[in-house]
Amino acid sequence: QVQLVESGGGLVQPGGSLRLSCAASGIIFSIFAMTWYRQAPGKQRELVATITAGGTTNYADSVKGRFTISRDNAKNTVYLQMNSLKPEDTAVYYCNARTNSGRYDYWGQGTQVTVSS
Repeated sequence: QVQLVESGGGLVQPGGSLRLSCAASGIIFSIFAMTWYRQAPGKQRELVATITAGGTTNYADSVKGRFTISRDNAKNTVYLQMNSLKPEDTAVYYCNARTNSGRYDYWGQGTQVTVSS
């Protein structure tokens, strides 16, 4: 049984930081590309950051320089360090695991991030 469990969300003031975690089980974590997506109310889900099995990273323009994605294959966990948070970063953040072929594609349940004073 595959599970992706996100944690670390919450309420933070503008300019603050949060670190999201996504712990995976039931998959060979090291072969999956891991991606963080987010969805704000009334908006489409959007890609935030990706890290490939080989460690290559890619970011949405809106978060470049503020967010950092990383992975720990020994812990089957992917992280998203979010700094200099803005109100527009408010969304539900989802973790995704996907193989290169796309044959295996899994989602977590999401964690709420709210940036507000």
